[in-house]
Amino acid sequence: MKSRLWTLVLVIFILPLLGGLVFYWQEIHTSPIGIVNLEKTPLAFEPNTVKDPQCNMLLQGVEHSVQLITKEGKTYFFDDIGCAILWCRDQKVALEGLTLWIYDTKGKRYIDAFSAYYSITEETPMHYGFGAHETKSEERISFEEMRLRMLRGENLTHPQVRKKLLGK
Repeated sequence: MKSRLWTLVLVIFILPLLGGLVFYWQEIHTSPIGIVNLEKTPLAFEPNTVKDPQCNMLLQGVEHSVQLITKEGKTYFFDDIGCAILWCRDQKVALEGLTLWIYDTKGKRYIDAFSAYYSITEETPMHYGFGAHETKSEERISFEEMRLRMLRGENLTHPQVRKKLLGK
């Protein structure tokens, strides 16, 4: 009888508690909360170790990734510039005073997102289409234009916009 009682206690209380602890440990190790970056420089990270706070996806690598650094030096990682824009809107975070790095896939390095130029039909992790580039060209738009398009929903996730931009 006692062995059945212990088995019941184990199944009902201890195993869920251990499962919860494992889940919590995984969450704190894939969350950007707590990463302080007073130098406000882009941080290195291992693929599949940090989570985008907007879409909750793990960052697969540096391509198209964004690092948002607050005035206090807290760093948040995003897999797509669109997620960073939406997160700032949802969290009511003003862009003034932020440091924003975005990975330029052509230049193979992080660049200042505010001074970058954005293509509008690039394949990005969340399919918004805004790929960052250091150099200006006729078909690229400014950060502010990209931001406005993102907030208005004028990106490749919108079927009519996608059809117009890609001709599909």
